[in-house]
Amino acid sequence: MKKLLALLFVSLFIVTSCKKVEDDPVVSTSSYKTLTTYMVDNNMDLPDILTDWIVGAPDLADVQPFISAYDIIDIRGAADYSAGHIEGATNSTLADILTHAANTTKPILVVCYTGQTAGHATVALRLSGYEAKVLKWGMSGWRADLAGPWEGNSGATNGNKGIGHANWVTTTTETPVSFGDPGLTLSGDGAAMLQNRIQYMLTNGFKGVTNTSVLDSPGDYNINNYWAQTDVDHYGHIAQAYRVMPLSIANGEIKNIDPSKTVVTYCWTGQTSSMITAYLTVLGFDAASLKFGANSMIYPNLESHQFVTPTVDLPVFPS
Repeated sequence: MKKLLALLFVSLFIVTSCKKVEDDPVVSTSSYKTLTTYMVDNNMDLPDILTDWIVGAPDLADVQPFISAYDIIDIRGAADYSAGHIEGATNSTLADILTHAANTTKPILVVCYTGQTAGHATVALRLSGYEAKVLKWGMSGWRADLAGPWEGNSGATNGNKGIGHANWVTTTTETPVSFGDPGLTLSGDGAAMLQNRIQYMLTNGFKGVTNTSVLDSPGDYNINNYWAQTDVDHYGHIAQAYRVMPLSIANGEIKNIDPSKTVVTYCWTGQTSSMITAYLTVLGFDAASLKFGANSMIYPNLESHQFVTPTVDLPVFPS
């Protein structure tokens, strides 16, 4: 009798245990998967963010219509903003850009010194639902007397760090391989996770790396040359670089980025790479933008995408 009761107990335990597993399944989904699925489903894949995101300075005659089309947020230091800014522009820090954006009613134009830090701000704004763009070249492209940052990092004298360097090569780029996902531990749904990561990126600020750091030690990084293949064939590239673009989550290209290394993206000017760096940071990668891009490495060889000091100074306030 005791054996029969024991057998019935074991049988009941097995049945109820199986039923519990069926009723309350344990689903193991990583934060990264939840975050990226939400972003793709809401048109926030990288190719969506890198669409119509940059605008050049206007001709002198078109300054007022240009200014009136945007709410302009200048994220330079307060002293430089006070010394001269685009009329109507308001001053903010990168970290506070979302708070500042809440007061806007027009498309936002983000202005910085060179157009690079503005890329981080614009990614945060676009991922937060705002229509935002970067002022190309920053205030360096607005007036000659503000062009110092670009002049000091491009041109025949200052933009030739890659020319003749042993790690600027003409071989084929590395064949992309597949890596695992970044490790993220986040709470909430996809929207909450995204908000968390955007604020993390803004709080930590613009992250850039110098050309010499990457050229001298390319093996320390996971390098992505964000150019068309024809441009790589024409100009060469940094040794050990990959060429992964458009770097879509939906298409699986994001799997070709190594989460175990600092991911360095470089482009022509450092402006596109800033956008990509900000985006990768949101996804959980350790990412950095190669500052000033090819303009700082092979400027004399470039046939386009070169910074040129403005020959007409556009007005600033106070004048």
